[in-house]
Amino acid sequence: MMTDVMVRKLSFPFTCPPCHTQPDHQPTTKQQCHQGNQVQEPEDPNHESLELEYKGTKSPPKDRESQAHKTQPELQSTVEVSANRSPDPEPTGENESIITACMTTEKEGGNARSVKRGQAKPHVSLSALEGVSSHKTVFEKWASLQCDEQRPSTKRQLSAESAAKCVSVRKRSTVKSGKEEPAKALPHSAPGTRPRKACLPTSSSSQRKPRRQLFSSTTVFHRVDTHAINTGRELKGQGVFSAQSIARAITQTARNELEKLRAIWVWLCHSIEYDLEGYLGVSPKLCTPDEVIKEGRGLCSGFSSICLEMCREVGIQCEEVSGYSKGIGHRPGCRLAEKPSDHMWNAVWVRGQWGLLDACWGAGTVDMETKSFIKRFDEFYFLTEPAEFINSHFPDDQHWQLLETPLSPEQFELRPLKTSAFYTLGLTLLQPTLYKITTDDGEATVSMSSSRALTFAYELRQQDFQTGAPGQREVDSSCGRLSVTPQGMTLLLLPPEAASYQLKLFARPEGDTEALRWVCSLEVECPTVRQSQPMPANPYVSWGLGCGAGALGVKGCSVPGEEALEVGDGGEAEVVFHTSRPLMMVCELTHPGLDPVLAKRCQALQIAEERLVCHVLCLYKGFYRLSVFVRDYHDASGPFQNAGNFLLHCRGQGANLNSLYPPDLGPWCGPGIRTQAAGLSHFSHTGALVNTPQGCCNITFHRASPEMQIHAVLSTEQAQKDEVNSKQGPNGKLLEKTPFPLSRHLLLTYLDVKVTVSVCVPRPGLYRLGLYGRQPPQQDYAPLCDYVVRSTCERHGVPFPQVYAAWGRGCVLLEPRGGVLAPQSCARFRVRVPGARRVSVLAPERAELTMNKSRVWEGEAFTGDATQLKLTAATSEACDMAVLMTFDVLDLEREP
Repeated sequence: MMTDVMVRKLSFPFTCPPCHTQPDHQPTTKQQCHQGNQVQEPEDPNHESLELEYKGTKSPPKDRESQAHKTQPELQSTVEVSANRSPDPEPTGENESIITACMTTEKEGGNARSVKRGQAKPHVSLSALEGVSSHKTVFEKWASLQCDEQRPSTKRQLSAESAAKCVSVRKRSTVKSGKEEPAKALPHSAPGTRPRKACLPTSSSSQRKPRRQLFSSTTVFHRVDTHAINTGRELKGQGVFSAQSIARAITQTARNELEKLRAIWVWLCHSIEYDLEGYLGVSPKLCTPDEVIKEGRGLCSGFSSICLEMCREVGIQCEEVSGYSKGIGHRPGCRLAEKPSDHMWNAVWVRGQWGLLDACWGAGTVDMETKSFIKRFDEFYFLTEPAEFINSHFPDDQHWQLLETPLSPEQFELRPLKTSAFYTLGLTLLQPTLYKITTDDGEATVSMSSSRALTFAYELRQQDFQTGAPGQREVDSSCGRLSVTPQGMTLLLLPPEAASYQLKLFARPEGDTEALRWVCSLEVECPTVRQSQPMPANPYVSWGLGCGAGALGVKGCSVPGEEALEVGDGGEAEVVFHTSRPLMMVCELTHPGLDPVLAKRCQALQIAEERLVCHVLCLYKGFYRLSVFVRDYHDASGPFQNAGNFLLHCRGQGANLNSLYPPDLGPWCGPGIRTQAAGLSHFSHTGALVNTPQGCCNITFHRASPEMQIHAVLSTEQAQKDEVNSKQGPNGKLLEKTPFPLSRHLLLTYLDVKVTVSVCVPRPGLYRLGLYGRQPPQQDYAPLCDYVVRSTCERHGVPFPQVYAAWGRGCVLLEPRGGVLAPQSCARFRVRVPGARRVSVLAPERAELTMNKSRVWEGEAFTGDATQLKLTAATSEACDMAVLMTFDVLDLEREP
């Protein structure tokens, strides 16, 4: 019994109306579109009529007779092929399956006759029977039944794949006994004829196989491409300019129709250049295929006609398609009805469906500014998806859109212009959906999504009011705010004037060094301008964290997207970056009115193991650009790369010039990688900025090794200008000016692993507190980190006592904390000195301190008329007393 059979039927609108309901039917006519000329192949005078009948089992004589009478000139022939036919099939009863193949030809002025299988006949025409029982398999073996005489006078033969689509397969048990509708024979036409309606595709786009199912990637054609290019080069050197000869040679190694088509298309793209001089009228246009091949240049019609000739030579059904394109001379907003069609491309039948290709656009692009053709092979235009092809190619006949719902000319005109790079880079335009956008309150937004991380850029040019052509001068980048993420981009436009603008968008893969590729064009109409503060120029184009920041080691940022960071009163802002590995950072701060030298004092950077912090001072109102650059921390020779650009907006009063960060501030503010490497931890102040409302503070941390020696330095810009500091006594009165260095305003206390740095600044302002360390036997101290200490206390701070070398680990000054004592007064002393046997205060009268139960030495000393008191200690009875620290005594009676 016959197994499952699938049917592939080809419908012809002018012969079989009922077949139009089948979406997978395609025409088999060879009529072609070629230079707009109507050419018809001559008829063969020896054209005969033939009917072949193949039987799997017995059939009644009346059935054979009825088949023999169906040979009228307008009758379609029927081919019935068995899916599973044994050499000697046996009947299976009432539902036996009988497969019959009938071929008819006509003899000039004669009648049809039956012949045996195997007789050579000059021409065969096929017709379809009614009623089909199942649709599962197609037999390409039917191509072998096409005899050589079937080809037209040019001896071209349809390939097996193209011929197979003309086969109608069915079970005889499903054939009705009634009379079949007559159908005209399938004519053959020369390459130069234009396609009639019979050639147009009728299949639904929902049944199309996508491009990725035809071939996984274009790399599978490497062998075919190499052979076509090399063979084409050899043939040109030999002076071979025949399209037919070249087609046979370049497809010699092709294994199927798809590889043949690929070889032809690749040869066209690499062997023919666009004839820009001919298009501009500078030189005569080349018309014939031989002229185009010989000169190696041609117009779009030259590409399409050669493609047509070559495809027909190797048996691929091909059509020329005329229509409109968004290429040279395209003017957005120009109605298609107002101009003739300006482009030609090809449609081919391959792998059971129609496909679109444009060798002219695949060969390269045209630069109208330099009036030159740029040769650049573009894979996109080989069997392009119809839904993508329609964005730039609009055929005269809507059937060649190959879309389930064809676009109207008006819809085509309103579509944004997308280049091949738009699709090859995996972009999707989210907003807008139309080519022209109008600003709302002076701003417009464009957004795209991408399938991978890309670098974006844009170009905005004002259009001429009369011609609509874009101007030569590019609008300043400050009129746009571009934000890029690994998932796409968002562009906020703020045009500077009320006018029309052309917007071009560019992209390239993140990390690539090649030039940015044009991906899309839009028109921006700005009726009104928003009055706003000027934006800083951004040479790095995009705002926010760059999409390549992850590869540089930056995982995230405290500033979301392209939104401006609002700076509060005081003009101070903080931007935090989270990192995946240790990084080094430098920053650039710009403002239209900010001096670059002054801008460096508006930044304080903290570099930690897993985060980077940038503290910023904004001095003026308006917008600032903060650009951040990073490199691997341990790669000192590596270049700094841009990780992001951030917009800061200061609405209120900015910072005071007196509040600038210290000029000698280093790049390692606050605890970070350096302090961690030195073994310092458990910092009481983890940030870089320390605010002291009372003018005093204690910063504590732990050392991994008690042998680590710490040194601290306090500095300020004002102290560098003044040679003396103001002093103040315990009663708060302002005393005479005496030279107290800033080192007297620091006191270090060492316990076993804990270190305390006490600070008491002399006046309000900003100070730099630098911490240094060394590990014996190192001789020099290495910088560890800097703190920015800000004091808002108007009262002047008192310095600490002068410390000497004997003041070491474990020594703690409990009282008095100030290093200035009043004369003729008693001062109470409380101090911890580990290992001391005696502790005393050297004053006019020596005062011995006693140790209490808490191991604290305490006692009182009278200052008298002395100018200085010394705190001394001895570690044994035989040792001399060593000076631990000294206190200054000020004579208040001499105060002016």
